[in-house]
Amino acid sequence: MSQPVSEASLALNGGQRTRTTEWPTYDKGYVDLCGDDESAALRAIKSRRLFRYDNRPHTETEVGQLERELAGFFESPYALACSSGTTAMALALFAAGVRPGDSVACPAFTFAATPSAIMLTGAKPIVVEVDENLHMDPVDLQAKLTPDVKAVVAVHMRGFACDVERLVAVADGHGVPLFEDAVPALGVSLGGRKLGTFGRAGAFSTQSDKSINTGEGGFLITSDRDLFERAVVLSGAYEQQLHRHTDPVLPTISDLTLPIFSFRLDEIRGAMARNQLAGLDKRVATFQGNFRYVASRLAGLAPIRLRQPVAEDAFLGESLLFRLPGATPEQVGWFVRALNTEGIGARGLGDASRPNNRCFWNWRFAFPHETEQDTIRRYQRSATLLKETVDVPLSITLSEADCDDVVAAVTKVCNAYRPPNSPIGG
Repeated sequence: MSQPVSEASLALNGGQRTRTTEWPTYDKGYVDLCGDDESAALRAIKSRRLFRYDNRPHTETEVGQLERELAGFFESPYALACSSGTTAMALALFAAGVRPGDSVACPAFTFAATPSAIMLTGAKPIVVEVDENLHMDPVDLQAKLTPDVKAVVAVHMRGFACDVERLVAVADGHGVPLFEDAVPALGVSLGGRKLGTFGRAGAFSTQSDKSINTGEGGFLITSDRDLFERAVVLSGAYEQQLHRHTDPVLPTISDLTLPIFSFRLDEIRGAMARNQLAGLDKRVATFQGNFRYVASRLAGLAPIRLRQPVAEDAFLGESLLFRLPGATPEQVGWFVRALNTEGIGARGLGDASRPNNRCFWNWRFAFPHETEQDTIRRYQRSATLLKETVDVPLSITLSEADCDDVVAAVTKVCNAYRPPNSPIGG
């Protein structure tokens, strides 16, 4: 029996590829760096002072100026630059008083750095189920907030804002502080307010695939003075360096009462981050424009279900996520292989051959006393949703032609896809 024309035309089955050039991703060098970034880094190098606490006034160092500019961008009184988004979140939790033996809630869909930051404090991550759009489920959070849970970490995962206002209301109802892991959504707003400013503190990253790219780095934002001062000391401000951050107001704590973890940002990355912060709104607009272009052309296409934002423009757009409702792992795997063969980089979140650290069951370090299958069974709803999901990275460097390739390839594979309970070709 001959194959249907639509299926036979797939590159997976010997047909013509949609795209013959490689799919651009940050790890291949497809990033938005320019000569001004090089000049900024060289400016710091030529100063011969790469440590943030040197003999210059705090307001003249690259990192000190970055913190002032971040505070202005986020309309927040306090900003602290540090070595990564992971350390930013850990510092916020440490500074808020989370201690060994406590529990901290986080969503089932987040990068492994989130539970890792929780575990840096000695606390235990408590997994909260996600909804159909892979956001933390407020109803399940309500159920999980036992007296042992001392904090909530909400995550704006893969650049999409979660329903953070509702989550804050749930947490507040239990007298528990909420922190925002805004690492994947730097520069995004919800209702005119920047993500990372809804909770007690927000953590951000400037790692290579973020909307500010310094290779590694991060920062936290907060309006809580006590938390800020404690985080400054914990980050590695010793021998009265805290005074630089509070001048002319005297600090409210002694730096001798806290350990230091050397989570500081250096001057080279501080200089690069300053340069990119000045153009962050434009970078966010580029990401969002590409995403809108692709999503508008795929809207309503069967059988995929595009992930939806909680509000208009409440997304970055650095990733296209869609589900194949009811699909088996084999069918999702076929869809992903077909897309990759068409020349579009894609990944199944639940692909067992390439474990994805964004899926809770692959955080084996967080569940040392149970098997992977036991972990999946405990959070079966989230596991099912994640295993139905395909992830296509959308680089900031995408052209309109690149976006057209995504639309053409996804459409082509959708037309050849067989629904659940049907045999799959290829």
